[in-house]
Amino acid sequence: EIRALFKKRLTELGIKSKVRANASGCLDACEYGVTVLVYPEQIWYGGVTLNDVEEIIQQHILNDKPVKRLMIKDKRFHQDAE
Repeated sequence: EIRALFKKRLTELGIKSKVRANASGCLDACEYGVTVLVYPEQIWYGGVTLNDVEEIIQQHILNDKPVKRLMIKDKRFHQDAE
C-alpha cells in the first residue's frame, strides 16, 4: 500500500513528525487514481504508484521540487495547470 510505504520511509528518514501520510476519500479526484496532496504548496499528484513514493519524498518533500510528471494537470487542482 502506498500510504504504508510513505509512512515507512518518512519514519526511516526521521521526518515522520514533520510530514503526515493520511488516508482520505477521493477528494473529488477519483478519476486520477491514487492521489497524493502535498501541503503547504497544495500540489496534487495523480496516478501515484509504489514506484513513485521515493521520488516524491526525495524530490518534493526533502528538496522542495515538485515532481512535474505526476502533477494533476487540471485547473481544479492547480491554478497554473495547462
